[in-house]
Amino acid sequence: MRSSHSWFIRGALLALLSYAPGSAVWAGEGPYFVTYTHQMEEPGNLEFAVNGVTASAGGNPFLAGASEFEYGVLGWWTTEFYLDGQTTANQSTLFTGFRWENRLRMLPAEHWINPVLYVEFEDINGADKTLLEVVGHDGKQDLAVPNSVARLELQRELETKLILGSYVKSWTIAENIIFEKNLAHAPWEFGYSVGASRPLALRARPERCTLCAENWQLGIEAYGGLGTTQQFGFKNTSQYIAPTVQWQLPAGPTLKFSVGAGLTSQSLPVLFRVGVSYEVAQFGNAINGLLRGNKENSR
Repeated sequence: MRSSHSWFIRGALLALLSYAPGSAVWAGEGPYFVTYTHQMEEPGNLEFAVNGVTASAGGNPFLAGASEFEYGVLGWWTTEFYLDGQTTANQSTLFTGFRWENRLRMLPAEHWINPVLYVEFEDINGADKTLLEVVGHDGKQDLAVPNSVARLELQRELETKLILGSYVKSWTIAENIIFEKNLAHAPWEFGYSVGASRPLALRARPERCTLCAENWQLGIEAYGGLGTTQQFGFKNTSQYIAPTVQWQLPAGPTLKFSVGAGLTSQSLPVLFRVGVSYEVAQFGNAINGLLRGNKENSR
């Protein structure tokens, strides 16, 4: 257990070191690590995020991280690019691949339930341990395969999700249904995630405050596999439940933490997660203005 704690601390430090002060506005999208809400990135805004997870599989603790670059293209379209990597004790450190995600909001106005279509292409290898989702019969035995063997397995996959989000008084409720397909072979794999969260206070104080209740959100998410087209259901699947907390620093980063518990024999016993995000407001307009200025100066 002491070894797992040391890896968690390293992950937290890694996330914090990714923050660099600058002319930017910081914002959070909820305390979840796996579950998506219907909230989209503001058009023109660019968000950087680093999310890490640490656990122990096969007696070897690992630390995996996903660096995320999210951009609001239009009010109904958000695109995101991921770079994944991991390090496993007594084995190696390696880059495990990339992902390209697009989220498309299906209804323009707010409704009692808001559907979003999610489409992602993944080009990763079998050593990926970011655990951004759990599908099919994914389990701890997959994470225990040595890096030297797992990295040889190529996983070019199409992942789609139906994201449903609602605001119920002060609560944010989200449900995700996951469909994933390896492009090289069958079958389809299924998974889910659900979450609920709320801020500790709904009214913000007029003065600047770092530890005020309105800067904190508490939540809980549950996620796991639902088998495949050949064997659908909860049998031989991993299932997790995780309380989460998010802290929005004024004019600073948004930090979030989670400690997840495995609920089945296929699951890892404990997952520690930490994340930091940084939003640059109207990044797209700033780049367009810079390009126009350079063009005019070249005349």
